[in-house]
Amino acid sequence: MSCLDDIIALDQHVLVYLNNLGTPALDGFMRHATNTATWIPLAVALLYVIFRGNKNWRFIVSFIVAFALVVLFADQFSSGFCKGFFHRFRPTHEPLLDGMVRIVDNYRGGLYGFISSHAANTFAVATFVTLLVRVRPIAVTIFAWACLSSYSRIYLGVHYPGDILCGALAGIVIGWGVYKVMVWLYARYGIVCDREKWSDWTAYLLPAVFVLTLITIAII
Repeated sequence: MSCLDDIIALDQHVLVYLNNLGTPALDGFMRHATNTATWIPLAVALLYVIFRGNKNWRFIVSFIVAFALVVLFADQFSSGFCKGFFHRFRPTHEPLLDGMVRIVDNYRGGLYGFISSHAANTFAVATFVTLLVRVRPIAVTIFAWACLSSYSRIYLGVHYPGDILCGALAGIVIGWGVYKVMVWLYARYGIVCDREKWSDWTAYLLPAVFVLTLITIAII
């Protein structure tokens, strides 16, 4: 058996182990955690913090464009290219794992899963925002969100750990790349980004909204 076969087999074993740690008590929580709509309040809080600190229209426009490109590049690379190129079945569609994967609410996802779009998108956003803002409470919160959202995919059995790790790596590279281009453009066109304005009480708004969202999805 080749080294790649060994890695794939290990990936499957780890997925089955982690996936089967799930319990009915956590199923609802993870189904909400994996849903993008759940995190709309967190996104709104993030935009409020970003724009409250910097109200210059050139910064606002450039941030919106860069943020959109981060999500677009991450999503298109993961879903538009990788899934169609590699054609790796999700665990929930893998015949070799039939009966071994714990499926929640009959949720199976699309046919192919490499790489994880959830991981690519969330880690791209987390990397981009962290490099831009450079405020610890915000960075910790947004990476905690990315990790939770990504792990929920393993919990639900729709992604292997390898899908998540490769998706996260791709997202980090994309987020870093867009940030570097943005910094170059800021220097070239004299766009001001005042990071000190993100260090006041609003730095703790994002953690507060994150915790409140966790509490909400835990009780509904």
